[in-house]
Amino acid sequence: MLRVGLTGGIATGKSTVGRMFVELGCHLIDSDNITHQLLEPGQAVHVAVVQAFGDGILAPDGTINRKILGEIVFNDPQARRKLNSLVHPAVVQRQQEWLMELEARDPQGIAIVDAALMIEAETYKNYDKVIVVACPPEEQRRRLRQRSGLSKEQIETRIRSQMPLEEKMKYADYLIDTSGSLEATRREVEHVYGELREGNSGTGGQTPNS
Repeated sequence: MLRVGLTGGIATGKSTVGRMFVELGCHLIDSDNITHQLLEPGQAVHVAVVQAFGDGILAPDGTINRKILGEIVFNDPQARRKLNSLVHPAVVQRQQEWLMELEARDPQGIAIVDAALMIEAETYKNYDKVIVVACPPEEQRRRLRQRSGLSKEQIETRIRSQMPLEEKMKYADYLIDTSGSLEATRREVEHVYGELREGNSGTGGQTPNS
């Protein structure tokens, strides 16, 4: 199985690109979905995060209020490192488990792993190829304003918390620019998919939960 890492900055369009690869027949492992599952009440990661950051991050139903937690970690690099140290190893372990499951089912397939921090965490080394999704900074900020309602200061804090896009792009085997129309992005995805398919005859896709 060809293992492909998909990464990029916040609001650059990784999820959209990931869905397009699924439409073409690739398997997709979404690290955000894994994180949501690991943070559900009763999970070991949930317990560890609450112990580290206190009951103040909990909603009345016992779930973690991601907005409150986000305000803490995006404004405090040390807190962000602490959170990543609690969550990231479990996410990577789950990714590898799902990759092994997919490889057993479809050894000639293509698995796309969508993970925002794979370069920062150096887990990009686990993949045969790395795709970086990018768009101009002004478009990134516009999308964040539109989808999140965050203030200008909050947007800048979140962008600064990640590795600069220009730096991430240096690690790319393939770069997908999402600044144009959806049709233009789809053409880029189809081109990259064609490159990935060379020498790889895998068919069939979807996510590990499908």
